[in-house]
Amino acid sequence: MSIPPRSYGLQKLVGGFFLLFSSLFLYSTAQAVLIDDEEVPLHQVSAQECRLCHMDIYEQWKGSMHAQSTALEDPIHRAFYKKVIGDPTKEGEKMKNGKYPVCLKCHAPNAAQDKKTKLDAMPAYSEGVNCVACHRLKKFKGTRLPNGKLRLGIDAYEVAEVCQGPSGFPTSFSQHAQQAQQAKEGEDEEKENPHRQKPYVSDEEVEEMILPLESNPEMLKTSAACLGCHDKRANSHGVPLCATGDEYVAGRTHVSCQSCHMPVSNGFANHSMGGGHDAATLRRALFLKLDANKQGKEIKVDVHIRNQQPHKIPTGAPFRNMVLKVTAYDRDGKKLWENFKNHPAKEDPKAYFVYKLLNKEGKPVPPPKATQPGEDTRMKPYERRNLEYTIPAKGVAMVRAEIYYNLLWPSLKKKFDFLPKHLKESSLMAFSEHHF
Repeated sequence: MSIPPRSYGLQKLVGGFFLLFSSLFLYSTAQAVLIDDEEVPLHQVSAQECRLCHMDIYEQWKGSMHAQSTALEDPIHRAFYKKVIGDPTKEGEKMKNGKYPVCLKCHAPNAAQDKKTKLDAMPAYSEGVNCVACHRLKKFKGTRLPNGKLRLGIDAYEVAEVCQGPSGFPTSFSQHAQQAQQAKEGEDEEKENPHRQKPYVSDEEVEEMILPLESNPEMLKTSAACLGCHDKRANSHGVPLCATGDEYVAGRTHVSCQSCHMPVSNGFANHSMGGGHDAATLRRALFLKLDANKQGKEIKVDVHIRNQQPHKIPTGAPFRNMVLKVTAYDRDGKKLWENFKNHPAKEDPKAYFVYKLLNKEGKPVPPPKATQPGEDTRMKPYERRNLEYTIPAKGVAMVRAEIYYNLLWPSLKKKFDFLPKHLKESSLMAFSEHHF
């Protein structure tokens, strides 16, 4: 027996009970959601609607870079967007070649689907990579077209007009069936699941559901959900900028992106999706160990670094970099020796992990202006690297090695001096000490 169409509210499962909230149900064509008596395409549904049931997940997402992916929220992205595209609050902005801004296909996929550039026009645009941006992905088509050109972000996917889930349902089929039957009989109307009413439904019944949810683990439990945006990206000159997907393939791993970036806790995947902006993610990204041995008047230092990731580190935005600092101290904490004073780029190049972008003259330039890739000293997937130093032994009581992560090259920190302080500060990833 099908459930007759009526105005429903999405509910939240807490301790086995669903709590009723605001009116939100799928229109009978399964093409639009009815919110406040207005038909809204699924890709225009705000994360605020999902928050009413999925509070914890919403709060995790809200603090993530996915929620801050647009030029409205991410100061670094905004700095580049204004230089290359224009104003994120204006409609009709285009790239220099006259085409729709390709960056929005990843940074604001819901707006990109509508070919809009005024990102404050509606919450679903300004929220960047919000709930429905990922939970509509039906199938990954790949980022390469047959002609070799790239299709990025939302263009790399077939999108569905019903929600996609990693497993489908938070409780067993038998529980759903029992709750659905009770609701039909009017015994407990607050126990309905807004995404699915019973284990097996006909096509006719799907049309009457509040907000159908399809199980799609092949998409949402694999790296396919991520690679549309995080696979590769080149600038207008064809110079590779982001290439995490290629790095992932080179790593020959079977570990999914979600395994690290969305670990499961208490039965649910964490939607904070930590990356280069997240201190905890950075701290577990690599292994660092320092060995030091006194040999007469010298100390031989070996610094062992191991990348524990299936991609390069740093990865993603090409201006991210790491710095290794090695320092010797006496018993009073006075600094006796260091591998560099200002920056290792010139003083100790082997301690600078970076991807350089160059112009025709071979000089370093920002990503939009690069015409050729430069030296890449970042750590490859699962790479082990040893760095050796010789230090004068006199008075040394301790040698300490530290690795710091930076979101920007030093030149960009100076150029973008208007950025918030925390975006220009170095983050300590790991340290190791040897005491004498």
